[in-house]
Amino acid sequence: MDEIKTFADLDLSPEVMDALKKMGVKRPTTIQQKAIPLMMDNVSVIAKAPTGTGKTFAFGIPILEYLNLDSKLVQALILCPTRELALQITTELKGLAKYIKGFRAAALIGGQSMRLQAEKCQKKPQVIVATPGRLIDMVQRKLVDISDIYTLVLDEADEMLKMGFINDIRKIMAMTPKDKQIALFSATMPREIQDITWQFMQDAAEIDVMPKAEDHPDIDQYVVDCPEKDKLKTIVRIMAKEDLTKVIVFCNTKVTTSKVGEMLTAAGISARVLHGDIGQGTRNKVMDQYRAGKFDVLVATDVVARGIDVDDIEAIFNYDIPKENELYLHRIGRTARAGKSGKAFSLVAYLDRPRMEEIIRYTKIDPVPYEV
Repeated sequence: MDEIKTFADLDLSPEVMDALKKMGVKRPTTIQQKAIPLMMDNVSVIAKAPTGTGKTFAFGIPILEYLNLDSKLVQALILCPTRELALQITTELKGLAKYIKGFRAAALIGGQSMRLQAEKCQKKPQVIVATPGRLIDMVQRKLVDISDIYTLVLDEADEMLKMGFINDIRKIMAMTPKDKQIALFSATMPREIQDITWQFMQDAAEIDVMPKAEDHPDIDQYVVDCPEKDKLKTIVRIMAKEDLTKVIVFCNTKVTTSKVGEMLTAAGISARVLHGDIGQGTRNKVMDQYRAGKFDVLVATDVVARGIDVDDIEAIFNYDIPKENELYLHRIGRTARAGKSGKAFSLVAYLDRPRMEEIIRYTKIDPVPYEV
């Protein structure tokens, strides 16, 4: 296979090329270079790749390239673990399909009205993005038919496993054609995921993409040494010094998220909070306000952060150092989107140092010490 350096090397349609140009996306990431040609050749793929390396385009572009826009059947099904990720993928696909007339995609997720989602399915979307439980519910009620799909994508398969969706995935496999193309993306490959690949994906091509700095372009990464009690004060100072007005602060727990949101507000900074206990309607409202610039700081846990896809986030702060290495890459990938640059500040107290050192070894980054 010839070396792939640009999207032009992938022989894509003018509509997709125009959409990529409009988004300011020039160079395919490693996972895109490896997965797109295979999927466009109708090969099933098992991809071990961390979050934040461009997976949505890796499976989204091949899906868009083969769609039959005249057909009323669902042609591609994308399963993912969280509502936020489903909404994010749907938005990204619609952006990629901006110049494809007649393209329709629907997100089927819990927490939204079944009636509204049934109406979306009546519009005959070619692509469905769904969380497993809601999809099974809608198939059993005969509100959606997935018996003729060409491609099934399992995104963040290990997260779906952690959330207890493994039996749902097997049920959905049985509801779809035997000869479908399957693309499985997972940051890790636990035994249960391997069992699925052995059972359903015997002829699949395997891709293993370690995180690379070039897949996270233009992100200046800093480590800020400060005591735990001074972390909030440090964020306020850095925001003033760097003149930041659109940032995300990541915390590991719902309790810390709420506490940090309250402290920022008390410090005179406009902030809103997102975590798993907040209902879907409120989450959507908060995200709409954030995109519109109605407040400066979004404080979030990792679960909801999977759905945060906003082009002009200037910086992210790790108030808590993430518990998993892949989460660090996912968090910093929220900034510097659509060809823009960004900054990532990790606030490291004494007890955080071993965890931060492990992240540095794993990601092979070389963060710069930041003096406040």
